[in-house]
Amino acid sequence: MREALEQDLRAVLNGALNMLGTVERMLPVAADILLRGQHERLGEIQAIDREVDAQEAQIEAECLRIIALHQPVARDLRMVALILKSLSDIERMGDYAVHVAEDGVELAQAPALKKYVNLDRMLQRLTEMSQNLRTALADRDVTRAEATVEMDDEVDALYEQVQRELVTYMLEDPRNISKALTLMRVGRSLERIGDHMENVSERVRYWVTGARTVLNH
Repeated sequence: MREALEQDLRAVLNGALNMLGTVERMLPVAADILLRGQHERLGEIQAIDREVDAQEAQIEAECLRIIALHQPVARDLRMVALILKSLSDIERMGDYAVHVAEDGVELAQAPALKKYVNLDRMLQRLTEMSQNLRTALADRDVTRAEATVEMDDEVDALYEQVQRELVTYMLEDPRNISKALTLMRVGRSLERIGDHMENVSERVRYWVTGARTVLNH
């Protein structure tokens, strides 16, 4: 019975890792659309997002089956709870990646307001965060999870910088307002992806140790 439970737990953890990996695949596509004008890839990122939604439904069903069939206790139950609570975070990451791509298509209809250096950095940092988070989950590594939270501080700082720059552009020329507002929305979507990764990271300590201590960041 224990062996069957272990097998099922590994399966749902791998499912969650794969779901994170699927969202991670979306980030470079969003970058290509936003930064390099490859708007023809919008359908591709929307299709990947549908994969994320399907993975969420399947993993959720498996988690509920584990609870009903095995009635796991303590650490095993904490792991199932981590995954169940994190599914919506991961699904929302995918939604925000699509929002970035959709706004990128809109932005491509006119000359760029500016070179999107900080947005590019945010996308790069989010990819690194995702890779770090997947490793933290796979290895039950609290220290790496804490590092992921700290990485989000840089994403937040870049977001604030983007917002300040765009306000300046709007004040200098009211014709910039529409495009600047779209870029602000892009920055907000990227910042929210980081927040959702942070949410998942902050659950790792409780899963591994049973302590509800909030990660420092």
